[in-house]
Amino acid sequence: MTLPAYAPRCAAQSLFVPLRGLDHHVNAWGDAALATPARPPLVLLHGWMDVGASFQFVVDALAEVEGHGRRVLAPDWRGFGRSTGPAADSYWFADYLGDLDALLDALAPGVAVDLVGHSMGGNVAMSYAGLRPARVRRLVNLEGFGMPRSEPRQAPRRLVQWLDALKTPQTMRDYASADEVAARLTKTNPRLAADKAHWLARQWAQPGADGRWRVRGDPAHKRPNPLPYRVDETLEVWKLITAPLLWVEGDASDPSLWWGGRYSKAEFHERLAVVPRVERRMLAACGHMLHHDQPQALAELLADFLAPQAAAGDP
Repeated sequence: MTLPAYAPRCAAQSLFVPLRGLDHHVNAWGDAALATPARPPLVLLHGWMDVGASFQFVVDALAEVEGHGRRVLAPDWRGFGRSTGPAADSYWFADYLGDLDALLDALAPGVAVDLVGHSMGGNVAMSYAGLRPARVRRLVNLEGFGMPRSEPRQAPRRLVQWLDALKTPQTMRDYASADEVAARLTKTNPRLAADKAHWLARQWAQPGADGRWRVRGDPAHKRPNPLPYRVDETLEVWKLITAPLLWVEGDASDPSLWWGGRYSKAEFHERLAVVPRVERRMLAACGHMLHHDQPQALAELLADFLAPQAAAGDP
């Protein structure tokens, strides 16, 4: 028997915006007229194998905390959700920066936005804020840890892995029903409440002509990237960030487990020290999916940080 799904309190509008030859889907909450210089559009960037609708729980909680409307935009990255993907067999990080730049030009021209990114989206947000500092008023990174340092000696093996992956068809697992999708989501994240899982399942996956449910994502995302992660170059970009940064992590997340002990929270915090203005917060009873595990607590942090003149030294 299907359990009742979560009922959103703030309805999202679907926008389809042509950007760089692709149709990008954007979840939009609140009227565009709500945006002001003191409370600009809030742009939410999802992580790998996620969708923009994943922020619904935080959007609802933020509206409850603030008690008024806000213009919020949460795009689906290329090849995720309802955004189209390129006719290519691999995805490149720089394209996310290009897509975000084009999106802001289209939906928030000439204004500095409040930018929030989770996981992969947090890494995009950090890079963008360094490269386009005038376009970001406040910056929030939700567990966008980045990756372990790559060594030059690893380059040949990465390229060989990529060449081999190009010869291997990539597929997405399918599911018998939305209930089965919800069960997968709660298995991956036991902290995800059942009603949220059942609502999110219908955003994260869709039924095909055969009745089977499949993740809304291009299987090509599963191929390894042939380019090494150059930490030193990344940090040079982070040094250029001028917006106040709020870093938020869950007390139960541990990147050292994801990377086989090759990369720890301590190393990340050493990297984070190059950013000029940083506030660091930790959410209790929370894993990597902060916006699912503790949407109310996260919304309270966001409301405080995004409030006009909240950060020291702001005009």
